[in-house]
Amino acid sequence: MRIATWNIERLRHKKFLEQILLACEQTQADILVLTETDHRVSLDYPYSFHTPPLTDLQPVFYNPTENRVSIYTNYPCIRQHKTCDEYTTLCVELETPKGRLLVYGTIIGIYGNRHPSFQQSLTQQLDDIKRLSAGGTPVCICGDFNCSFSDGYYFTKQSRETLLRTFSDYDIDLLTKNEAKCIDHIAVSKRFISNSGIQIAEWNQDKLLSDHKGIAVCFS
Repeated sequence: MRIATWNIERLRHKKFLEQILLACEQTQADILVLTETDHRVSLDYPYSFHTPPLTDLQPVFYNPTENRVSIYTNYPCIRQHKTCDEYTTLCVELETPKGRLLVYGTIIGIYGNRHPSFQQSLTQQLDDIKRLSAGGTPVCICGDFNCSFSDGYYFTKQSRETLLRTFSDYDIDLLTKNEAKCIDHIAVSKRFISNSGIQIAEWNQDKLLSDHKGIAVCFS
């Protein structure tokens, strides 16, 4: 099983649309979470789920094709779960070969971790994660956390500690925490990982297609 996530920066580099599409396809992800995304990035998956168009909120600022989170997957969806912000978070319950998995696609703080709204976004989303985890189904939190964990690249001490503490409390493993200059992450319930081997891959390290690297986790 392969899970991947990438922030495509509102398709600001749309002249490279074909390369962006190719990069997404080459991840060969069974679950792919795109953030700051756009419906012009149309991928060939049997199932896809999307937050509402952002023109609902600010028709002048956003393009009609823009939305914040999309989940593409090879696995059927059992149901969609309500979240704290339907425009910024998306949760689907998937039937996978390893059992059911709640996939929570997110951007934590759409204006970055220095903006006053970041803490509210973090608090609300962690409340979602606690509630979803309490149901007993393993969870995967996947997307733009606006926080690095292994270096001083981009973080606040409070947000880093709060995220790590919550993941620890709910037996969630932040699989990408040791990746350098990484603010897009994949965190998965330990009981879902079980004794699987973990391999991590990145792409767009030169950041020519987006200002974020993409990251993938492969379970073997």
